[in-house]
Amino acid sequence: MRTLFTFLLLTFSLSSLADTHAALYEAAGWPEQRQHFSETLNSVQQRYKDTLPPAVFQALVNNSNQRFESSAMDSRAQAALRQNLGDAQPALAFFESELGRKIVQAEVLATRRDQLNQHANGLPRMQAGSNRQLLIRHLAQAIPASQGAAEVSLALAGVAADSLSQMMPGLLGGGQTQGLLESQRQRLTQQVEADIDNTLLYVYRELSDAELQEYVDFAQSEAGQAYYQATLQALRAALKTAP
Repeated sequence: MRTLFTFLLLTFSLSSLADTHAALYEAAGWPEQRQHFSETLNSVQQRYKDTLPPAVFQALVNNSNQRFESSAMDSRAQAALRQNLGDAQPALAFFESELGRKIVQAEVLATRRDQLNQHANGLPRMQAGSNRQLLIRHLAQAIPASQGAAEVSLALAGVAADSLSQMMPGLLGGGQTQGLLESQRQRLTQQVEADIDNTLLYVYRELSDAELQEYVDFAQSEAGQAYYQATLQALRAALKTAP
């Protein structure tokens, strides 16, 4: 009986560990962000409708829908998160806190389609005191915001390239394709990085300086760094932009 009880306790503990990653995935707003990406993808697809031959356009839609199918994206992202983040509990505790929920709400709002359309020509220039500017600079250095934005842009830009490669196989060799991918990744990251402080000032505009400091403390902590390094890998897995 004691052996059976120990086995059941162990099984429950392992299940709880696995559920921690799933709970973190939900608490950090990944499902909402994936939904917003799907809406943006649909808009990108439609932009090609009147500029591509029907066969090429249909190939584009089919390929991108298959690559970015929602449940498959969730599955890839969660698997990568489990693989790259050993202990999810510290991050889960943070994102389930009042401040964590406020941060996720701000991030989800920023990627809503109406918000993206409203700021299609750029975000307003944010005014901030020297202390807040310093906090934002520290945050920008602690979280992979620039890299994450570049991965999303890279995935959307690759929608047409995927279809072109399928219709004209061998157009680019594997090594050449990888080289172009990495070059584009670096270029996009640099473009985002050039204005990342203003972007973060806008996204987290509702956070007080004290809340922003608390966020920076978490992001710079060992647990925060482990989480954000894992999220970049999870994002690349979900988008299939991994090197």
